[in-house]
Amino acid sequence: MRGKTYTKELKEEILREVREVGNVSLVSRRHGISKSTIFTWIRKSKNRNEIKVKPGRKALVEGEKELEYELTEVTKENDQLKKLLGEKDLEIAILKDLIKKSNPQLKNKVEIAKKYIAQGYNAVFVLRIVKLSRSTYYYSLSVEGKEKAKPKGGKPKGYSLDNEDKKICDEQIKEFIIEAIDGDALNYGYRKITYHLRRHYSLKINQKKVYRLCKELGILKGQRVIKPKVKRTIAINRTITGSNQLWEMDIKYGYVQGEDKFFYLLNLIDVFDRSIIGYHMGLHCEAKDAAALLRKCLIKRNLFEEGAKKPVIRTDNGPQFVSNKFSECCEKIKVEHERIPVKTPNKNAHIESFHRILEDDCLKINEFQTYAEAYEIVNDFMEFYNNRRLHSSLRFVAPNEFYNLHFGENQTNIQIRV
Repeated sequence: MRGKTYTKELKEEILREVREVGNVSLVSRRHGISKSTIFTWIRKSKNRNEIKVKPGRKALVEGEKELEYELTEVTKENDQLKKLLGEKDLEIAILKDLIKKSNPQLKNKVEIAKKYIAQGYNAVFVLRIVKLSRSTYYYSLSVEGKEKAKPKGGKPKGYSLDNEDKKICDEQIKEFIIEAIDGDALNYGYRKITYHLRRHYSLKINQKKVYRLCKELGILKGQRVIKPKVKRTIAINRTITGSNQLWEMDIKYGYVQGEDKFFYLLNLIDVFDRSIIGYHMGLHCEAKDAAALLRKCLIKRNLFEEGAKKPVIRTDNGPQFVSNKFSECCEKIKVEHERIPVKTPNKNAHIESFHRILEDDCLKINEFQTYAEAYEIVNDFMEFYNNRRLHSSLRFVAPNEFYNLHFGENQTNIQIRV
């Protein structure tokens, strides 16, 4: 609604009457014009030196002072009303944000308070609305972004980091420990083994974890008096001329990014035809799994029958293969088990070569989100490798095709020295 507009002539008439009467209230009532409007005209005319209050006209001066005081009070009231309205709007906005969070937690309240305080609103008023004490709010800000200390104890995470922050699973670390015990660290306790692992394998690992792993392996210094029941056989040089003469077995570790955990791939390869005869995949891999895989592969190649010539099985010195359970299995099914010397992976070259193929063509190019996804993809890759992948060492045919072509034959023109 537009305000009233007064002509210049009317303003001059009013000002004249004020000068003559000396009482703004009387003039205001007569003409129906508010006193504040008349005093505004008086101030403007004073600025233009249009009105000069005669000496002795105390009533007019007092009236001006009275109006100025009233204007000041009205201004204060307006400011207070604006402030109240602004605070009410702010309170409504904050409460709406709180309602959006069902049962808002402390961190939700801190986030909302931080949002409005950053916009310039009074911190005390905002914190009162969100029902948060100042000390709690400012303490939450001080610890914001800082990593909370993880509770002690609980299930071990199953890996350690090396100096390049690459995750090394515990089973691989156990193999490192066994290699150390078989070599320079024969008489070391778990403390010295810790420093050995840091120095030679670049691991970030503490003594408590090494103690736990040594205890799981049964190789704490006081436990090493226990002698193995089966004599260890060192791998010797051989010339392979056909399938089922020498098999190699080893473990490869995979990683599920989405679940932050490792899985195990225990693979068994025929050195001559390079077929993966069988494999075990799981979140655990123990000596019983290695024994079961060996039996399954013998059955698959029809070598479990009485009188069938068994292959030699070659492994490294992993805990699954040095265990009494695996050695007893080999002795029972009459399979010769030989282990390569420490730090000589070239003696297990064919399974190591396959693991490099597995790493480059499958594990490295897939970022698994679940173990089920990894299980499916690895299974598809194994089928592809055995039946369709061309192998340069097999005259560019797939391993199973090469096996079927030369099954039961001893090749004089194909010899593999290992």
